[in-house]
Amino acid sequence: LRDLDFDLSLRTGYRTPQDLEPDLARAQELLEWADHVTVFTPLWWGSVPALLKGFFDRTLERGWAFRYKDNGMPEGLLAGRTGRLAVTSDSPRWYLPIVGDSTVKQVKGRTLEFCGIKPTKVTRYADVRGRTDAQLAEWIRGAADLGAADAARPTGLRPVRELAATR
Repeated sequence: LRDLDFDLSLRTGYRTPQDLEPDLARAQELLEWADHVTVFTPLWWGSVPALLKGFFDRTLERGWAFRYKDNGMPEGLLAGRTGRLAVTSDSPRWYLPIVGDSTVKQVKGRTLEFCGIKPTKVTRYADVRGRTDAQLAEWIRGAADLGAADAARPTGLRPVRELAATR
């Protein structure tokens, strides 16, 4: 995300449209074609970094990633995709459930699954600052293996043309 060029702020909320910058339009295009979506993020002050939050706010637009039905209930328009959330933190693993694991709740449940990306599995990399370079390298290799396994798993995703016809 750090290399994308976009305004982090949803300047007027949903009151008036805010044109997507080319990088965000491309991100939507890639999400449209994805079978599986993986988000890697650090736990940052009990949430996600502002850059990721801004990306979600701007890219996962109402009417594109989700909509509200007549009964007021949300409908995820990115249904048919699976996901994975990988969270790094300096805190020890045992600490996160005690404080509520808010990043997992926010990104997995309130963002990805809200938009229809499910099931979304969670991988935690805790106590990062206490790890050696060798342990971090092993985590990186393990994350690559996890990504390869996720990519190889069939998702049952409907063709994009079919998805577009249901929106």
